[in-house]
Amino acid sequence: MKPWTRWWWMGNAVNEKDLSFVLQKYAAAGLGGVEITPIYGALGFEKEYLQFLSPAWMNALHYTVKKANSLGLGVDMNTGTGWPFGGPQVKPEYAAGKLIIQDYKLNAGEKLSESIKVKETKQEFAKLQALTAYGPNGETQDLLSSLNTDGQLSWSPKSGTWEIYAAFSGKTRQMVKRAAPGGEGFTLDHLDKPSVDVYLKRFTDSFENKPQGIRSFFNDSYEVYGATWTPVFFAEFKKNRGYDLSKHLKDLAGKDSTSETIARLKSDYRQTMDELLLENFTKNWTNWAHGLKSLTKNQSHGSPGNLLDLYGAVDIPETETFGSSSFDIPGIRRAPADVRNVDPDPMMSKFASSAAHTGGKTLVSSETFTWLTEHFKTSFSQCKPEAEQLFLSGVNHIFYHGTTNSPENVPWPGWLFYASVEINPNNSLWPHAKGLNDYLARCQSILQTGKPDNELLIYWPIYDVWNKAKGLDMALTVHGVDKWLHPSAFYKLAVELKKTGYSFDFASDRLLAKTEAENGVILTAKNASPYKVLIVPSCDLMSNETLENILRLANAGATVIFQSLPKDVPGLNELESRRAKFKNTLSSFTFSKVEKGSMTYKIGKGKIILANDVKSALAQNTIDREALIDSGLQFIRRKSGETTYYYLVNHTAKDVDTEIPLNTMGSAVILDPQNGHTGLASKLGNKVRVQIKSGESLFLNVSKTPVQNSPWEYLNKKSNPLVLNNPWTLHFTAGGPELPADQKLKKLISWTELADPKLAAFSGTGIYESHFYLAAKTAKEYVLNLNKVDESARVWINGQLVGILWSVPFEARIGKYLKPGNNTIRVEVVNLMANRIRDMDRKKIQWRKYHEINFVNINYKNFDASDWSLMPSGLIGPVSITPYF
Repeated sequence: MKPWTRWWWMGNAVNEKDLSFVLQKYAAAGLGGVEITPIYGALGFEKEYLQFLSPAWMNALHYTVKKANSLGLGVDMNTGTGWPFGGPQVKPEYAAGKLIIQDYKLNAGEKLSESIKVKETKQEFAKLQALTAYGPNGETQDLLSSLNTDGQLSWSPKSGTWEIYAAFSGKTRQMVKRAAPGGEGFTLDHLDKPSVDVYLKRFTDSFENKPQGIRSFFNDSYEVYGATWTPVFFAEFKKNRGYDLSKHLKDLAGKDSTSETIARLKSDYRQTMDELLLENFTKNWTNWAHGLKSLTKNQSHGSPGNLLDLYGAVDIPETETFGSSSFDIPGIRRAPADVRNVDPDPMMSKFASSAAHTGGKTLVSSETFTWLTEHFKTSFSQCKPEAEQLFLSGVNHIFYHGTTNSPENVPWPGWLFYASVEINPNNSLWPHAKGLNDYLARCQSILQTGKPDNELLIYWPIYDVWNKAKGLDMALTVHGVDKWLHPSAFYKLAVELKKTGYSFDFASDRLLAKTEAENGVILTAKNASPYKVLIVPSCDLMSNETLENILRLANAGATVIFQSLPKDVPGLNELESRRAKFKNTLSSFTFSKVEKGSMTYKIGKGKIILANDVKSALAQNTIDREALIDSGLQFIRRKSGETTYYYLVNHTAKDVDTEIPLNTMGSAVILDPQNGHTGLASKLGNKVRVQIKSGESLFLNVSKTPVQNSPWEYLNKKSNPLVLNNPWTLHFTAGGPELPADQKLKKLISWTELADPKLAAFSGTGIYESHFYLAAKTAKEYVLNLNKVDESARVWINGQLVGILWSVPFEARIGKYLKPGNNTIRVEVVNLMANRIRDMDRKKIQWRKYHEINFVNINYKNFDASDWSLMPSGLIGPVSITPYF
């Protein structure tokens, strides 16, 4: 499957002519599909706006699906405009809610002079749901029945000073962000099923309750700010937690961040919110989509719930990357001014992939490259390792963030989105986009084959996360991992195991409840791969139900490793009786001492191991790590029948040329996803020779069945390189604002350093041509190294296309194109958009004219490129050809 892209319809200003034009360009560049997300529009084009879900909009959708499918493209669709879900059908009663608590004090014999009404402004729809009085000796009294219709309280305490807490079901009043015409309105109450049903009915009616040819409906990350309540919360809490939350308003509103009681109460509150979001929104929305013969694709992060379960309840879990990572690969640019201070964490991405893997789902997608750099400065070389990091985390379908739909007649740079790498036909890099797209497609074609091959299942202790006295809802965001993920023993153990060479997925309490053990392996779902071991990292809290499920699995034959035994049960209701049961269960663990500090409790067909050193316990139980990790390479495995696929990536600063050991036996075929070349690897026993330069990757297809293939040609002994130091000609073929004159170059330098002033502002395509002399063609292979390219190159040798060298190290094998004597080389280079944008801002040419947020820089300030330094552009070199014998 090819990479897809988020496709912004600005103002819904679309028509069949322009849609046809851009879809053809997308298909030709190697995209596999589009995800329609309507947003605010461009100024001056209001007459062309279509109202979301209107008959005209639906006609545009139908045309898009038909045209896209004819070009081999798929279509996904946001179930809304902008984000999060909301719109005109969300009347105040269906809008996102919040809990408003007000407190009062009364002394003995006093009457409350003020009426009990919500004080917060713009809360005319707020409803009083609970009124509880707290006495000096800890007693409570429900006062709702003592309140008249005017809000006057006809009650006074008989003794002492009492505190009164009133709980109102209010509204956040959050509106849809970046809404398109016809999509404006309040944000939806995701916790309330009737509200979700009303929201979805608008789509059902517009679709006439018929499938629309949409592959998958999409939901962006939660981002429903301050949504702490829904009107049915009290009732649901009592049903699910077994006690009356309205009697605990004082603690719920409490500011004591150290209280164990408040932490337990709020853990119960958060668990209830998790259940409401899962049942009333996530499963409800997915069932609705299935009724229209479509799938759901959900970004669960940011939600106040168990992310593993929320990801797992949809058809395609989707993670996202925001900001950029720091790689040691030489030549990867990462200027501090162009970096947003958010480093993507691969372990965060594994929440989405784990939900897919444990649920037996095929696809895991990612919104990719959001704010990877400042606008117009993103190179394909910067994109590549970010995408590879996602692949290594289990993601197997890239969605670009993204592509703005832009009519053909809109002047350059066209319509643009404010947080995007601008993967669109107006980008000066676009002529070489197929290089990146083909690489990702080759990777994804294998990473979507078969099933994941991970040996470990690691329990995620959600109750430790929820058990905090501070705040109310707890949104588990991508940007907040340093608070809710990084400090945990779970995270530290996962990172350690990954660095050691183990492969794993994460498990939730709900997943363990439906997991089985059979023949010594752990089965999480019918179509999921089996796991060899369940690991429970050190945690404070675990429910009796989960502890019993772990015992059940061990009894049925599973191997379970506890890093340490959990200390207590979560929550507040019937605490002492649940504690007693918990301690009784733990006391049944009769461990016998074994070597290296671990202890084993044999139960039924399986065993429970207690070992602080989990790596040592795994080794003692012959759960082998992949020692190839010691080479510096990273990997992920998939398995299909008799074949195991290894995806190997070198993100270190050094080239790797070594024999790596594999845990899988069989013949190994090397596949270079950069160009599609294959060959039979040199293999002795379980060791395979690989050569992977810094910044490169390859696949190993290891099969128990002998494979017929020509041998892989390794680059062994190299001779002195031939440096191409003859003069070059440079001719500009496309771009602007004007095409510069042809250049003759004695030496390769950035074209911004040449005398022609037009070159400082130019973004586009330049073609370099030169010649070189090869006395004799005697080597086994010749490798072309362009060295420094700003930013991508397409190469021809003697008129034959070598390919697109779109990322570091800008190398290619060219032996088959060379001949003895005179040879020609042609290099087409595309640069960034940055210099042209800089020129426009310096000349105060107005190009950003949008409603709402308009256009901002990476720090969300007004965008202005006028003070940027010039970005180097063109073929910088030096260019050389190295013979290998």
